[in-house]
Amino acid sequence: MYDWILWFHVISFISWFSVLFYLPRLFVYHAENIDNKGFVEVVKIQELKLFKFIGVPAMWATVLSGFFLAYLYGFAGNGWIHAKITLVVLLIIYFFSMNRFRVAFLEDRCTKDGKFFRMYNEIPTVLMLFIVAMVVFKPF
Repeated sequence: MYDWILWFHVISFISWFSVLFYLPRLFVYHAENIDNKGFVEVVKIQELKLFKFIGVPAMWATVLSGFFLAYLYGFAGNGWIHAKITLVVLLIIYFFSMNRFRVAFLEDRCTKDGKFFRMYNEIPTVLMLFIVAMVVFKPF
């Protein structure tokens, strides 16, 4: 049973990260083409669908399957799992911050530029590097 849950967790993780990587890229396009109303309307729909219909279910599937794995495997006493959970909490905060920007764009009140979103787009990569390092190396 553990292997199937791990399989599901990895698939969920990949799906969630596709959103974490691509949605900020859509924000770059949105910010840099703000005067092109037709383009902006299409991007608003893409942002909504990507966040709501892929991102939210993938995030919940990742988090719930991760906690179930921790429960089954008995990770509670291992320091690396606490570090991983802390990093995942930061990732969840980042994920919901993307929704705040999405809503601001939807309401035509986002003032951030493409350069900001290019930098903002690097956050999940850094977090992913540390999260995977915790799992692979189990340093604590």
